[in-house]
Amino acid sequence: MKQTLLLFSVLFTALTFAQNTCNELFISEYVEGWSNNKALEIYNPTNNPINLSGYFVSRYSNGATTATVANSVQLSGTVPAKGVYVGVIEKLDPMGTGQEAPVWDSLQAKADGFYCADYNTSNAWYWNGNDAILLGKGTLPASQTAVINATNVTGFAVVDVFGKIGENPANETGTSSGNNGAWSTQFPYSTGLGVLLTKDHSLLRKPTVLKGQTSNPSFFDPLLEWDSIPPVIVRLDANGDTLFGMSGNPILDGNWSSLGVHECDCNTIGLNPATKAAPSIYPNPSSGIVFVNTQNEIRKIQVVSALGQLVKEINVSAAQPSVEINLQEYQGVYFLRMTSLSGQQSLHKVIIR
Repeated sequence: MKQTLLLFSVLFTALTFAQNTCNELFISEYVEGWSNNKALEIYNPTNNPINLSGYFVSRYSNGATTATVANSVQLSGTVPAKGVYVGVIEKLDPMGTGQEAPVWDSLQAKADGFYCADYNTSNAWYWNGNDAILLGKGTLPASQTAVINATNVTGFAVVDVFGKIGENPANETGTSSGNNGAWSTQFPYSTGLGVLLTKDHSLLRKPTVLKGQTSNPSFFDPLLEWDSIPPVIVRLDANGDTLFGMSGNPILDGNWSSLGVHECDCNTIGLNPATKAAPSIYPNPSSGIVFVNTQNEIRKIQVVSALGQLVKEINVSAAQPSVEINLQEYQGVYFLRMTSLSGQQSLHKVIIR
């Protein structure tokens, strides 16, 4: 009898976990780049498209414990099943300067929607590395001064929180009086110790994360659920040497190639055991030869550079249990975009040394 009860308890716990994960949107990538290069990628782990008109984003600036409608924006568009939606700040004037400086063309190209063109109307997308971000469900009221809560927002629910609301993390000197701080790699993650990760960086949600952070965390450890990459990279020539512009400075490119596709274990839940295992990539890092185990029905592999350029495309037959990819002529970070027989895509980072 005890064994039966124990088995039921385990099954009930597993069922409850499955019901509470992969069933709601969450933030899958955060971009806090130089100047106005700011973006959020929102992932839909469900099997159905989700209309974003019932969702909003709020910014909690400089340690604020509350946000208002002026700090928020109602979203629009649709997130496809197992797909993503990329929102970018609406700064598109190529002649803009200062707060109106334009988003880089390479980031504009990644956008599914643009938000917050006018700071005085909505400043939700003007975050710095020390600002917490809330992805919420509900309909914002008309009043700009209305506080974001269950009383004022119809259908209010917290879907995901990035950062810690009410905390203003410090900069490298330990000062948190301005807006140049960020959450870092060293406990308690808000005192400027370690490497600052939430400013001048992009953060990618780990594939093992299956749901959003629906409550304000006690501590925000950026590396607990996120992988970090710099938002810009130095352009290299064919020999791997730095390229310089007319000014004598290195040429920089936006590091946005991961935007637009999110790798998540939600994509494998419910699949047959024979197709559930994630593709194995080895060795990684590699000296140039990479092997991919394709036994989970991978039909196409695209090699994409950190600039978003397609380097190689390989069609995989059903009879190929593994594929060898020769990248010996390349060096740096690349992404393998894999497409399954059913059309689902996943993105995997590889490092070529």
